[in-house]
Amino acid sequence: MPLTEQQKKHLRRLAHPKHPIVMVGHASDEPGKLEAITKELDSALNTHELVKVRARLEDRIARNELLATLASATHSEIVQRIGNVGVFYRANPDKPRIMLPDA
Repeated sequence: MPLTEQQKKHLRRLAHPKHPIVMVGHASDEPGKLEAITKELDSALNTHELVKVRARLEDRIARNELLATLASATHSEIVQRIGNVGVFYRANPDKPRIMLPDA
């Protein structure tokens, strides 16, 4: 279910004071690295629901593609992307921690 602008605004407000949990470096295109990064993000989303990812890639297009790939691989949504940092959200079906405003 896509997030509404009101829900994204609420999530951006919650994400502002958080620090990045998952870090992606220049070697993310090596074989096996993307799977490890995806597992780490998936685990962080299960625990926190709202996660910041720092992607230290020089090329903006490659950075956007990487963040989109991570979002689709973890079945999460990108709430915001500013510079090297992307904010991901996925509700925990068992114990939701974040209550979103109604659409």
